[in-house]
Amino acid sequence: MIEMGYIPLDKSWTIRMGVLDLLNGYDDTARFLERQEQLSDDLRALYRASLAWKSDEAVDVGESATLYRFLKFASWKLGLKKRFVIHDSLILREVCNKPEIINYSADRLLKLDNGTSQWASAAVLLGSQERIADPPYKLKLTYEAVEHWKQQRDSNQCWIPRYDDTILIQAETFLKLLGKEKTDFVPKQAEDYCFARAFGYMTKEKGATLWPSLLSHESNRIREMEKVLYDAERGKEIFSRDHRIVQAIAMRQKIRNREVKMRYHYVVNKSWPQFWKFLDDSSKILSSIMS
Repeated sequence: MIEMGYIPLDKSWTIRMGVLDLLNGYDDTARFLERQEQLSDDLRALYRASLAWKSDEAVDVGESATLYRFLKFASWKLGLKKRFVIHDSLILREVCNKPEIINYSADRLLKLDNGTSQWASAAVLLGSQERIADPPYKLKLTYEAVEHWKQQRDSNQCWIPRYDDTILIQAETFLKLLGKEKTDFVPKQAEDYCFARAFGYMTKEKGATLWPSLLSHESNRIREMEKVLYDAERGKEIFSRDHRIVQAIAMRQKIRNREVKMRYHYVVNKSWPQFWKFLDDSSKILSSIMS
């Protein structure tokens, strides 16, 4: 499906590469993103930020909390006093605004903003050598990203892009369900919650226990997921603006051969701009994989 163009770039990986490039004076990220035919909204924000960071302009991070926290931490740490522009749900999200957190340990950073790992990741991107045992999924990714970036630069090479493995696995699981195959989907991180809840792989109680940060993503995903599931069962229009909820419910309704009405269908562009094409073509993709 990657070769067929249905799976997006891994925005978490790319944002980490982009921030490392931006902080170290490399232009590779901006040039790479310029060449892409389809970019998620968060990666468009990364492109804008990569250009604006060198100037006195305000840095427009769109709706990306990851990018916002990373660059806000960098601005504090480097004494740059950068100004930021934020949009949509990010305006309402809980984001710490205390510059003194640049001196916090990783354990303290991991307690901020409902337990997001983004502040701890920001510290690592800014050079912190502290490593904790059994880190959260995205902090572990940050450790890996920094090591990869340094190895590539030490060899005078650019970093290697990745495609979104979380979306790929969800897409593959969806296709198996569409083909009435048995699946063994295991949610690994908070970004799996909406899909896992939609298809009965996880309860809301388990999600809230494992990932408290679900309370402050583009929505309170624990609460909003239940509301949307309720509305979907009754054939009501879905008003969620949360991209992962919209994706999960649309796939669920497709499996059930039920029409889905989404008021804000475009929000999938935040992470998976190819989503609606993937869903429309899913039967064709399934046939091509099985043949």
